[in-house]
Amino acid sequence: MAVDELDTRILRLLLERPRTSVREYARVLGVARGTLQARLDRLERDGVITGTGPSLSPAALGHPVLAFVHVEVTQGHLDEVGDALAGVPEIIEAFSITGGGDLLTRVVARDNGHLEDVIQVLISLPGVVRTRTEVVLRERVSARVLPLVEAVGRGARRG
Repeated sequence: MAVDELDTRILRLLLERPRTSVREYARVLGVARGTLQARLDRLERDGVITGTGPSLSPAALGHPVLAFVHVEVTQGHLDEVGDALAGVPEIIEAFSITGGGDLLTRVVARDNGHLEDVIQVLISLPGVVRTRTEVVLRERVSARVLPLVEAVGRGARRG
């Protein structure tokens, strides 16, 4: 899907001011409300915009410990283990990966003892061979997409 300069400006506003009305976005951008709504609908339909809910902080919910847990799986059991991971509430993301392990999970916990308990749950899942855990000390770059949006927008202006 091609993202043009107006799409880039729309996405920037959505990221910077997520609780603003469509009417206000249209006013700020200097476009008709119908034009803006059509663009938003297309961006959603094309999968560029994937959600509109609030971002929540696991730390503020009492889970300040963050770790990445690599999970090695017995061959042929990847789908079963992946499905089982969805049943562990402390796993907030899981990805199939290449390299050292089969799955990479992002895990939150109340404290290091709780993290150990979560890892023990993972180890006990049928099909899990072993895990390797890396505890996050400090976040250096928050989850973001605005720099990518801007880079894509610059490419659209050149092309």
